[in-house]
Amino acid sequence: MGPFKAYLIEEVDGKAQADYVTLDESQLDAGEVTIKVAYSSVNYKDALAATGAGRIIRRYPCVGGIDMSGVVEQSTDARFKSGDPVIASSFDIGVSHHGGYAEFARIPAAWVVPLPAGLSLREAMALGTAGFTAALAIVRMEENGLAPAKGPVIVNGATGGVGGLALDMLAKLGYQVTALTSKEAEFDYLKRLGAAQVMFRSALDLSRIRPLDKALWAGAVDNLGGDVLAWMISTMKQGGTIASIGMAASSSLNTTVMPFILRGASLLGIDSGYIGEPYRSTIWQRLSGDLRPPHLLEMTRRISFDELPGVFDAYLVGKAHGRVVVEVAGG
Repeated sequence: MGPFKAYLIEEVDGKAQADYVTLDESQLDAGEVTIKVAYSSVNYKDALAATGAGRIIRRYPCVGGIDMSGVVEQSTDARFKSGDPVIASSFDIGVSHHGGYAEFARIPAAWVVPLPAGLSLREAMALGTAGFTAALAIVRMEENGLAPAKGPVIVNGATGGVGGLALDMLAKLGYQVTALTSKEAEFDYLKRLGAAQVMFRSALDLSRIRPLDKALWAGAVDNLGGDVLAWMISTMKQGGTIASIGMAASSSLNTTVMPFILRGASLLGIDSGYIGEPYRSTIWQRLSGDLRPPHLLEMTRRISFDELPGVFDAYLVGKAHGRVVVEVAGG
């Protein structure tokens, strides 16, 4: 292995600063599996880390990119051998352990998952942490009793990566899905992904959220937090279940216990970052099967490694659309 290209985040005068650098094998982090990276992806967390807009990086310097797919270059773990196609995402990758924005990465074997049959390396990154998170939310809600016969499901932040993938997966499984968005121009796009109904946030009066409102939803996927989540909680049907995935709007939640006590609603925290086996491999297997989004390619665009810095701002201002795959080396 010779010198290789990486997108490194450093701290300069107390601020995060990222740029392309050349690293060598001696600068890789500890781990049992060395991966020749083919693809990575862009997530909101990546944009926060690379720009310093959020307190994401826990160690400087750090190669960004919380996702990667590629082939094993070398391994000291018997479960992986040279040439195996693999995925690595979440855990400390891209925040305190060198991540996927580099031509090579060395990762603890416990963080590595074999690429499921039926998925390409590129498709795995079109899914990435966003797809894994959406799928985990659906699985956790199913475990809590959600089924298509229970009634409609609502997904907010539906034009984003996680929201769009969750919408696509739920519609494929037979759920009647309402997409909640602030982007009225995306109506046709959301309908193509399978939304039975598109609801605009402008129609909601979030200044007056009742403790118990009209019961509408059997399930909900929340990417926003804050008042939108509080409204969804107040509108859950009896025994409804909510997957809390993100806090793009707010980390605060002002609600009451009434929906949980009087309607038996459940609020499930979805931790896609550190959940281990058997969930991790099982979720990836389902993503290659019944949870594989039928419109994955439509909601994905591919960029070159050199184009990476130009996409972060869209995530920070709420204009990101679908998924972005970064072709680090391809394959």
